[in-house]
Amino acid sequence: MTLERRSFIAALGGAMTAWPFAAWPQQALPTIGFLSARSPEESAHLLVAFRQGLAESGIAEGQGTRIEYRWARGEYEKLPALAAELVAIPVTVLATGGGEPAARAAKAATATVPIVAAFSSDPVKSGLVASLSHPGGNVTGVSNLSASIEAKRLGLLHELAPQAKIFAALFNPDFPTFDDQRADTVAAAQSAGIDIRIFRASTEGEIETAFDAMTQQQIAALLVAADPFFNSRRAAIASIAAQRRVPAIYSFRDFAVAGGLISYGIDLPDVYRQVGVYTGRILKGAKPADLPVLQPTKFEFVINMKAAKALGLAITSNLLSLADEVIE
Repeated sequence: MTLERRSFIAALGGAMTAWPFAAWPQQALPTIGFLSARSPEESAHLLVAFRQGLAESGIAEGQGTRIEYRWARGEYEKLPALAAELVAIPVTVLATGGGEPAARAAKAATATVPIVAAFSSDPVKSGLVASLSHPGGNVTGVSNLSASIEAKRLGLLHELAPQAKIFAALFNPDFPTFDDQRADTVAAAQSAGIDIRIFRASTEGEIETAFDAMTQQQIAALLVAADPFFNSRRAAIASIAAQRRVPAIYSFRDFAVAGGLISYGIDLPDVYRQVGVYTGRILKGAKPADLPVLQPTKFEFVINMKAAKALGLAITSNLLSLADEVIE
């Protein structure tokens, strides 16, 4: 061996020894993409539930699996780009929260990465899955039906304020299920002989404008429709309703906890727990096409008595008997 060759090998060996460990190729960890139409600040309890579901499937964040998070904060137009970012990482499975806006963005971004979604209405009707029992394709999840029970909420609101002459319903026209929500609510109002006015808001400024219009029209009771944009601004909406002295019903317990009067809807953390369970099962080899879309089994009717007293409202014994939780 020549002197020059010995020198080259020695130098190469020294370089290999000194090369930073991080620069060596490492096996990539399985990655979960978490895409939400909501905001991280108000979704902490939902993430706890999601991770609980992962744990039930034997998956723990940071222990052989990592999670990449993307949040639209109620700005649905950002979701397609955020979904594309996650798919490009690439992620092993994509979990979505915040209803149809995130689920649709995920499905548009990939036809191959498995998707587990928290749907807010019927995913068959919206074209996200072929059927509930056999989803087909790369999408499955949990249908929380939150956007499909506005009629039930209206009935509870009517019992709360039976003397009210004019009711209002606040919707986000940018929410994919807006047309169905509005139609169901109007039909329920007509069936009950209720005069209902429809208001729209998709920005914070439009929420204020809507409440101004309600005051001018002497609205006596309000239904705030299920929508991730409203969910992420629940404290502000509940506060405005209290200031304007408008009794209101909301879609989730979180609103009542934030000061809202009453809420009726599914147990949302349990939905996210189930999304976590399915996500973990897919990481372990299950296929979304073989996992039926789950239906909610837990519903919550919550009354905030402090808010009722501030409005001077007497809650009937029947409503109290129906309540799953009374916040004092």
